[in-house]
Amino acid sequence: MESLMKPPVAVVLAAGQGTRMNSDLPKVLCPVLGRPMIDYVLDALAAAGVERVIAVVGYRADDVKRSLAQRKNVEFALQTERLGTGHAVKMTRGHLAEHAGPVIVVAGDSPLLQRQSVAALLDHFYGSRPVCLLGTLLKEDPRGLGRIVRDARGEFQGIVEEKDATLPERQIKEVNMSTYIFDCRELLHALDLLKNENRQGEFYLTDCPGILQRERKLVQALPILQPCEALSINTPEELAIVESEMRQLGYEPTY
Repeated sequence: MESLMKPPVAVVLAAGQGTRMNSDLPKVLCPVLGRPMIDYVLDALAAAGVERVIAVVGYRADDVKRSLAQRKNVEFALQTERLGTGHAVKMTRGHLAEHAGPVIVVAGDSPLLQRQSVAALLDHFYGSRPVCLLGTLLKEDPRGLGRIVRDARGEFQGIVEEKDATLPERQIKEVNMSTYIFDCRELLHALDLLKNENRQGEFYLTDCPGILQRERKLVQALPILQPCEALSINTPEELAIVESEMRQLGYEPTY
């Protein structure tokens, strides 16, 4: 497990089109306070000490590459078919082949990702040595989000999507925010076992923690994400909400 003390690599999911944004731009290039939203994600990772990033690109990949060309620490993995988040991370296998430390996986359309959250998750990961650590959030209104199920001792048991949740599970306020740290070897192992036996025929990264937990490996969930990190951008209306929150948090517009 000494390999886990090696520096982290971040995988940033940035392949989507964002059709609901009423824009032809790749979603991660849609401007937030005048800057592409992915810029804020990369800034937070850099501020937390992450020096190497693999961006998974797909829709209008060349535009995303050009936008990030000045960032010398960013590599690109191409997802030509968008078959789910697990499939997207699979596209980074060649980049991760020689890596023997932690892999942080975050969404490129989460501009309110906070440096403090990434740093705290890394500290916990290095200290507790799980094979997978989920960054979670306690949310008063968890509707629409996957719930974190724990056993009687409070240990992680799995993620249940709302459509599959029982009535008691729907009362759970701890939610999955698609922010993960994996031991690299265990991540690649779990990706090999992913199945796409669902209505969408997609490979979901959310299945990986459960795969590892069922193998009796240590998977943990840490509810330390901040409320602002729950804000996502899928529509122009949500963009306006995020920009308002960012102004309140002191982010400076660049237009």
